[in-house]
Amino acid sequence: MTGFMTLVAAVAAVMLGAAGPAAAQDSERGPLRIEITEGVIEPMPVAVPDFVAQGGAAQEWASRIARVVADDLSGTGLFREIPREAFISPITSFASPVQFADWKAINAQALISGAVEMDGNGGLVVKFRLYDVFAGQELGKGLRFAGTTQGWRRMAHKVADAVYSRITGEGPYFDSRVAFVAETGPKNDRQKRLAIMDYDGANMQYLTEGSSIVLAPRFSPDGQRILFTSYRSGFPRIYLLDTGSMQLRALEEQPGSMSFAPRFAPDGRTVVYSLTRGGNTDIYTLNIESGQTSRLTSSPSIETAPSFSPDGSRIVFESDRSGNQQLYVMPVDGGTPERISFGKGRYGTPVWSPRGDLVAFTKQSKGRFHIGVMRLDGSEERLLTASFLDEGPTWSPNGRVIMFTRETQGAGGQASLYSVDITGRNLKRVRTDTGASDPSWSPLLK
Repeated sequence: MTGFMTLVAAVAAVMLGAAGPAAAQDSERGPLRIEITEGVIEPMPVAVPDFVAQGGAAQEWASRIARVVADDLSGTGLFREIPREAFISPITSFASPVQFADWKAINAQALISGAVEMDGNGGLVVKFRLYDVFAGQELGKGLRFAGTTQGWRRMAHKVADAVYSRITGEGPYFDSRVAFVAETGPKNDRQKRLAIMDYDGANMQYLTEGSSIVLAPRFSPDGQRILFTSYRSGFPRIYLLDTGSMQLRALEEQPGSMSFAPRFAPDGRTVVYSLTRGGNTDIYTLNIESGQTSRLTSSPSIETAPSFSPDGSRIVFESDRSGNQQLYVMPVDGGTPERISFGKGRYGTPVWSPRGDLVAFTKQSKGRFHIGVMRLDGSEERLLTASFLDEGPTWSPNGRVIMFTRETQGAGGQASLYSVDITGRNLKRVRTDTGASDPSWSPLLK
């Protein structure tokens, strides 16, 4: 797809000089590591000098890549970038020994050193090392990435992902995309178009032309297809878009019915969704290849917003069968649902964590909307946000961060995307060129 590059060379671990242990030690302190807990975390001071340009043609990319790496890390709330004005000795050669005393003097705990060069075909080669400053050793092995100049941001995200994972022990998530609904125009006549962007809001592209309302885009497990609901036929219908070929097709077209709230199964071949017929809304599954459908619920209540567990064995969904909206879990082939939400208020839009241990949800209570998480048995409910309208959570690929929609009140109210750590820390707005809603976080890009 235009604007997103495919790496010419896959991520390659290469020996870039003597590499220290993955968690370097020193006599006075433990490994260079951030322990992520629910308490207050003091951000780790990290130095990210401009990468060394190995050849004049690489100069503009060297600076840009270092800035994206620094922004990725700082944006987590776990790292604090040391201003470049504080640097004592700049890094002018990727091969030169690191002057650790100079970096200790400005209290840098981690140092990222990188270099960028152009290959013979006009592509970029990026390499980096991560250092534990107080231990005076390299942390892990250097990495080398190769790709096109159009994909420079992806290579920067990959560098940041490697640094983040080595220091936190968490899985990466920067090299990912977000599908969402881009909103323009007044609140009473708003144009809604399907769009896609990097996780940090860069490289936004429209995927639909805006002639009909679109809702709830959802990525496939391989990140190459998007399910969404559209009113292009006059009624809500589920469509499948291939983001490479831009081929679009309707998935569910039963006369006299409305289909919506689709999500992929982990196998990428099955879709779970809601279908309304004769005033009744139930949950169904659809085999994309054969078109065969199966009805999973049969109740006079409204059953919607289904989401698969990571292993594909269960489905969490919302239902008002108890009198108001609550969360339920059932086996993948249907059966008796088990209620998991019991707090005061209404619960909806549940989404299973990629780790399988939590469910994120929207909660409405006492006139406020919240994004929250709970265990699969309903225990340890934790509300992460509160506002006039927060809704529609989606998980980062590593299960550490949740993105959602926040809408302001009033006639001029507008929807925006926000993200928050599952500990409730680091709430921040995600920059977009337009109003934005209904985010769906992709898996890590290949």
